[in-house]
Amino acid sequence: MKSDDYYLSLAVEIAAKYSYSGENGPFGAVIVKDNKIIAEGWNEVVKSHDPTAHAEIVAIRKACKTLDSFSLTGCTIYSSCEPCPMCLSAIIWARIDRVVYAEGREAAANAGFDDQKIYHAIEERQLQEIVQMERIKVDSSIAPFKAWLSNPLRKKY
Repeated sequence: MKSDDYYLSLAVEIAAKYSYSGENGPFGAVIVKDNKIIAEGWNEVVKSHDPTAHAEIVAIRKACKTLDSFSLTGCTIYSSCEPCPMCLSAIIWARIDRVVYAEGREAAANAGFDDQKIYHAIEERQLQEIVQMERIKVDSSIAPFKAWLSNPLRKKY
């Protein structure tokens, strides 16, 4: 049985390897289930022109395909850095049991990534400082939820 150190070192190695070209950010992730690697990911934001292509998100997408499921229950994700709020949300939605990371969000901030700013805004409930958010209710806004709840074929996730 391999240790947390082994998988975490692999995530760090992936981050270093793929960030060298300059087309990928300095982040790597490995997802493990039953002591078997089911997915690896690295930051592909610049290369793919996709702001959501963080290492953890890329690994989650691959793991879900590998397991043919939207649920990654029973998995651990190893990340070279503390997951940003988007990745943490995806980890939670994917039902990953455990997160193990090497560097903290401070290292990301020192390297020019603004995770810290987002975490601060969330903690202080000041998201308006980052993005303008406005709720406007329309008569039909509840319709999708009513349709969902009345659908006997819906699959809970």
